[in-house]
Amino acid sequence: MIEGPYIAEIASLIGDPARANMLSALMDGRALTATELSLIAGVTPQTASSHLGKMQTAGLLSLEKQGRHRYFRLSGQDVADALEALMVLSSQTNPRKRHTGPKDQAMRHARTCYDHLAGCVGVALTDALIERGLIRDQDHGLAITEAGSRYFEQIGIDIPQLKTGKRAVTRPCLDWSERRPHLGGALGAAILDRFLEKGWLNRRKNSRTIQITPPGYQALREEFGIPADLLAANV
Repeated sequence: MIEGPYIAEIASLIGDPARANMLSALMDGRALTATELSLIAGVTPQTASSHLGKMQTAGLLSLEKQGRHRYFRLSGQDVADALEALMVLSSQTNPRKRHTGPKDQAMRHARTCYDHLAGCVGVALTDALIERGLIRDQDHGLAITEAGSRYFEQIGIDIPQLKTGKRAVTRPCLDWSERRPHLGGALGAAILDRFLEKGWLNRRKNSRTIQITPPGYQALREEFGIPADLLAANV
């Protein structure tokens, strides 16, 4: 037998529809209870508990306890990256027809990818940061420029602090709906947090989708030159 990574084992865990729905629901970085995840997956609490235990044992999920409550979240960015990559692959290879509704459109337009901005708006923002010389392509990756360091510091993002962490500061993350990279890494997460703090963006309740507020619409147009027609569908 050929020795190698246990791809089949992880794939079988993710491939179960109920477990896939649970993992997808956790892609916005939230922690949810077993009861909430059972409702999302459409299974009984007992079945959900079994699924969650298997995924926790495999390292896909982490468990947090607060009093009598038990909360599950993705164990880290690497799990979110793998799920996003599988979404890209499934959209390219799945021949079944899918009915697309307003919720799907909102997800394609602006959503969270674990802890950073994704979708059409996320990709457009990444393009704008490159065009304005705030980040640059470097060896099939992304890097902050000197001008970028000054700008991000001005809007309240501590770049030296980001560089002290174990996580990559900037990394391209292939967007499953746009098929082009959006900005991930510690900087991508910090930008999303800052835009939420500024009131430029709002999280929609019980969803990964992101709403652009009127102040955000103006700021993203004026500071980053993102076209009005791209933003207008989300205001």
